[in-house]
Amino acid sequence: MKYHHLGIPTAVPHAGERYLAEHKVYISGYESSPYGIEWMRYEAGCSVPELVQTVPHVAFEVEDLDAALEGKQVLIAPNSPSEGVRVAFVVDDGAPVEFLEFKKASDSAD
Repeated sequence: MKYHHLGIPTAVPHAGERYLAEHKVYISGYESSPYGIEWMRYEAGCSVPELVQTVPHVAFEVEDLDAALEGKQVLIAPNSPSEGVRVAFVVDDGAPVEFLEFKKASDSAD
């Protein structure tokens, strides 16, 4: 695993927010933060679990998402928020943890 970002829920709008309509969430900061901090502001009716909406999460890049999930309490099942990326959330001792798997160029023949 390799550190990727820290997601912090917020109620305060941030400059440069990007809206993800399917999740009813605004995200910002990751591209400009030297520490990989991503601010996340959720709208009412958001389908993201309350734990992720209220507790900061740490995210790790993994080589094999399915292997990383083995034996874990899955909070958000594997999904693809953008092309070439698979993500999932687990719960570790009451805290949300995100795993991200990036498709490598050599995988594009699949």
